[in-house]
Amino acid sequence: MSNPLKTTEFLHGGDYNPDQWLDQPEVIKQDFKAFKAAKLNTVTLGIFAWDKLEPAEGQYDFSWLDQIFDRAEAQGTKIILSTPSGARPRWLAEKYPEVLRVNEHGQRNQFGERHNHCYTSPVYREKVQMINQKLAERYGQRPSLLLWHISNEYGGACYCDLCQQAFRHWVQKKYQTLANLNHAYCGAFWSHDYTSWDQVQAPSPLGDTNVMGLNLDWHRFVTDRTIDFFDNEIKPLRALTPNIPVTANFMGGNPSESHVFYDLDYQKFAKHVDIVSWDSYPNWSNGYESTAHLAMKTALMNDVMRSLKHDNYLIMESTPSQVNWHPYNRAKRPGMHEMGSLQQVAHGADSVLYFQLHQSLGASEMFHGAVIANHRGSNTRAFKDVQKVGQDLQSLQAAHGTTRTAAKVAIVFDYDNMWGLDDARNYANETKKYWRTIQEHYQYFWKHDIPVEIIATTDDLTAYDLVIDPMHFMMSAQFATKLKAYVQQGGHLIGTYITGVVDHDFLAYQGDGLADLEATYGIKVQETDTLYPQQHNALTAYHQAYQVNDYCDVVETTTAQVLGTYQKDFYAGTPAVTLNQLGQGAAYYLAARTDTDFLDAFYERLATSLALKPALPVIKANAKVSIQVRENATTRYYFVINFSHRPTTVTLEVPLRQIFENQVVSGKQDLASYGVQVYMMNK
Repeated sequence: MSNPLKTTEFLHGGDYNPDQWLDQPEVIKQDFKAFKAAKLNTVTLGIFAWDKLEPAEGQYDFSWLDQIFDRAEAQGTKIILSTPSGARPRWLAEKYPEVLRVNEHGQRNQFGERHNHCYTSPVYREKVQMINQKLAERYGQRPSLLLWHISNEYGGACYCDLCQQAFRHWVQKKYQTLANLNHAYCGAFWSHDYTSWDQVQAPSPLGDTNVMGLNLDWHRFVTDRTIDFFDNEIKPLRALTPNIPVTANFMGGNPSESHVFYDLDYQKFAKHVDIVSWDSYPNWSNGYESTAHLAMKTALMNDVMRSLKHDNYLIMESTPSQVNWHPYNRAKRPGMHEMGSLQQVAHGADSVLYFQLHQSLGASEMFHGAVIANHRGSNTRAFKDVQKVGQDLQSLQAAHGTTRTAAKVAIVFDYDNMWGLDDARNYANETKKYWRTIQEHYQYFWKHDIPVEIIATTDDLTAYDLVIDPMHFMMSAQFATKLKAYVQQGGHLIGTYITGVVDHDFLAYQGDGLADLEATYGIKVQETDTLYPQQHNALTAYHQAYQVNDYCDVVETTTAQVLGTYQKDFYAGTPAVTLNQLGQGAAYYLAARTDTDFLDAFYERLATSLALKPALPVIKANAKVSIQVRENATTRYYFVINFSHRPTTVTLEVPLRQIFENQVVSGKQDLASYGVQVYMMNK
């Protein structure tokens, strides 16, 4: 594990916006007393403070921020300092309207909201660098400065003339010739050949939205443009504070699905930050799924973030109570804050940070949960919950510097594939569900406490005993060759329906373009049958029938062994599950989408044969208890978490030290509703 942060303790704190109370110094004084009482050791400053730092162009006022630094340092509080580009001041937009975004209809936005800025605008880039340089010059040598928080929650796209021109240059650099471009975009269809680079336009409802290669390249360009803007932001920080690491707070997507953030390729972006951080807001007690099921999906998101750099990460934002932007903003049940916070730590987080420390006085996020409430201050249940987490993190001090147990299982996730599959005019838009499919394959391993990494196509596959590659619709020939080599060298590979349909430019494979993939799985896919939601097939495997939903690849085997067959329709009796021995390894193909009961049965056999079961000294009563391990060269820490409202028990097979009570215990141990215990064992 690399640790770019100069600290030996878990971070506990969050976003603090004292610029709202500059006329009430007593409020700020009381806030810092409350921070100490809540066992907070970190504050994040300046995220939306540009207009207070530079109230007029070229006129700076850092006096109030100086005082906050002084106060923080006086009580030993670390500071994460943000660059303020996430919300530009009004004067900047009025004088330089080019900094405002243009939408896909060609309309320039008015001043307002946040993230309403053009990533290409030279003026905006210049102004961002200027304010960042001032911050670095003034605070770069302060002993409390721990980390640069670059902007806030990057996202969105701009369609202005500057961005259109940048996109043209990006496309020209990629394809070099118009002939290459026309081939990649299949320009011959609908007479869409380009005859000039100036004809290249971003996808728009006013123009093209049905050129899949164009749509895909726009997604890629938006990521590259955002990263380029980020790199521009950090130039003065790298020059003036080379020893202070930088991060950008990544996000999750749709909270009802616990989806990855859709707009940006974080696998690319992560290469440009020193440490990954993300904003985690699970909608606990949502009424449509169990706490354990949501915990599984949240665990997956944490494993996504950890896998981006294969290292520990930070929780940059979470809430001590409820949020204000879910469809239903429910309060956490007693015990849930500790449960959710320590789940993050168990999966490799080195922080529990909040938005927000003091509830906003007004405006958009005034009803978002906070450590300190406007009307009741620190006299709240949420404040006491935060205190408890602070106490836990202090008790876990010795575990700082540990990392997750190395995973032997990996699931491939590819942003290009996600965008391409969603854009495909095929199958069924409502049931593609690429991310949900990944969740369903992940679920078995989470229930059985087997560590998993979520990897990119560029990662080294040989580090894993088992690689799962679901719904890899858009696959490059190079990755197909990589999969074949992995299996030949002894790896075990799982592929599924809707795999290897188009290449990385979204063009159909021709001739022997799929030769490596077909050789790996030992099958040929003849066609895919898309089922309506009310329609089902079934497959027979392991002497049992399992329901089939949504998609059925109709395949014929070349060298593969048949493990399961379809029961119904014109392809009844044909292969639904296959195994191909290749070289020293094996490749399985799951031709149909099933319920998780089949996946549980399938992975149970595979995990047993590959000896993937963890040798844990803790026996749990049910799958709603999660056991995650952090370790270093000498010590293991077992995080045992009950994701249920019902108390339960676990049994320790050997004596272990219980961290929070600091005593050695053995045998049967009680776990409260949403309860957490951490046990330590020397290796």
